[in-house]
Amino acid sequence: MTLGVAILTMGDRPKELAALLSSVRAQTTPATRTVVVGNGCSLAGLGLPDWVEAVELAENLGVTGGRNAALDRLRDMDLVLDLDDDGLLVSNTDFERIVGLYEADPRLGIVGFRIADETGFTQRRHVPRLRSGEPMRGGRVTTFLGGAHVLSGRMLAQVGDWPDAFFFSHEETDMAWRALDAGWTIRYEPDLLLQHPRTSPARHAVFHRTTARNRVYLARRHLPAPLVPVYLGVWVALTVARTRDAAGLRAWCAGFAEGWRTACGPRRPLRWSTVWTMTRLGRPPVL
Repeated sequence: MTLGVAILTMGDRPKELAALLSSVRAQTTPATRTVVVGNGCSLAGLGLPDWVEAVELAENLGVTGGRNAALDRLRDMDLVLDLDDDGLLVSNTDFERIVGLYEADPRLGIVGFRIADETGFTQRRHVPRLRSGEPMRGGRVTTFLGGAHVLSGRMLAQVGDWPDAFFFSHEETDMAWRALDAGWTIRYEPDLLLQHPRTSPARHAVFHRTTARNRVYLARRHLPAPLVPVYLGVWVALTVARTRDAAGLRAWCAGFAEGWRTACGPRRPLRWSTVWTMTRLGRPPVL
């Protein structure tokens, strides 16, 4: 199977990007192609090796726009692996394992990596299930992590690209829900490890606004009408209970309002059978 690697960068992590590319090159089963996208930045000073395809975007199109630019170069790949530019592949047999997983299951749509820092610690938010205290328990799940994941080319041809309107935050949930509704499976594979510095998503200036806006987008795009108020009500309550920063809460409220008044793409509600599948897997689409 052909495997394409896609890496987004803003040009501010040259050492980390170089180390990641070295770990990509060291794989025992080589990638067919590797694309690095400069998201609103020049790649000229990064010293990219000649086996890397460089794509420079004139402006920052966010995670979704940047990933879609990479997909435009990798349409002919059987598999596409997205990696954060400050991550590192610890094992040199990851690509071999990935190919084996897809060869064994023709309906496998998405494979999510485990993400851990240099000490081996996995943050709770990086475990794609509600029982987040078990980062080493793999299997079928309802979502995946943005930092390191594999997408089936056949699945992408059926369900479409990343949702451009999202820019950043919850784009993986949007992709996951579309994949599940089309009958594809998602697996969390903890033996596939991306080493990544321990961070908080709130480090991004747009975090609170886009988080709230994109939750509304998810509901408008994908939830059956009776679940829309339940899903959004749950997340309003959780946000109010968890947020201690007044400025962050104001930004969240502004994003929530923006989610209702701005375009988010076509509405295609999940089938109730998909809702039941997600519930059986431990995460109904209201949490």
